[in-house]
Amino acid sequence: MEGRTGMESFTKNDQRAVIAEFLGTMFFVFMGTGAVVAALAITGGQLETSALVAIAIAHGLGILTAVAWTANISGGHINPAVTLAMIVTKNIKVPLGVAYIVAQLAGAAAGSLLLKLCIPNDFEGGLGNHSLSPVMASGEGLLLEVIATAFLLLVVFNVAVSKKGWGVNAPIAIGLAVMLIHFVAVPWTGASVNPARSFGPALVANKWDDFWIYIVGPGLGALIAAGGWMVWKGLGDDSLDPEAEAA
Repeated sequence: MEGRTGMESFTKNDQRAVIAEFLGTMFFVFMGTGAVVAALAITGGQLETSALVAIAIAHGLGILTAVAWTANISGGHINPAVTLAMIVTKNIKVPLGVAYIVAQLAGAAAGSLLLKLCIPNDFEGGLGNHSLSPVMASGEGLLLEVIATAFLLLVVFNVAVSKKGWGVNAPIAIGLAVMLIHFVAVPWTGASVNPARSFGPALVANKWDDFWIYIVGPGLGALIAAGGWMVWKGLGDDSLDPEAEAA
C-alpha cells in the first residue's frame, strides 16, 4: 500500500489531538503565568509565602484541569517532556509526538501573548518567565529540574500509563505532583519541568536567561524516567504490558 505523506498521514483523531494539545497548553500557560504575575503584583514583586502558595496551587490546578479535559482526546500530555517520554517508551508514534511538541510550544507562546495583551504594562515583568535564583549555580538548577521532571514522569507513568493506574482520576495525582514540585522548586528555578511552560514567556517577553536549563533538565529527567519505566516493565509485571496481559 502506498504510504501517506504530510497531513494525510494524520487521522482526523490525530489532528484533533494536536489541536487539543495546543489549546490545553495555551490555557495552562495563560493560567499558570497569569497567577505568577498576579501574585507578584500583590506582593510588590517579592516571592513571599503567599505568592509561593498561590503559584504552586495555580499550576497544580491548571495542569489538573488541562490534562483532565484533553486526556480522552490526546492523552493529556501538555508538556514536551511528557511527550518525549511517551515517544521513547513507544506509547506514541514519533511523527505524532513531534506534532504534539510543536503544538505545545505554539500553544505556550499563544498563552503568553494572550496574557501580555491582558495585563497592564507596569505589571508584565517577565510574564512569569523562569530564571535561576541568584544564589543557584547552573549545575544545581539543572539537577533540580532533572530530579523534579523524573518525579513527575514517574507519577505520570504509574497513574496514567500503567494498567493499574488511576484511570479518569489520573489528572488529580498529576496535578498534585506539579503543585508539590512548585512548592519545592519555585524559589530556586521557578519550577519548570515543562519546556513549553518556559518557552512561552521567554519568547513573548524576550527573556532567555538560563533558558537552556529548562530544555535540557526536563529532557534528561524525561529520558531517565522513560528508561526506568522500561526496566520496570521488563521485571515481569504483566499488568503493565497490554500485549503480555492479552497473551
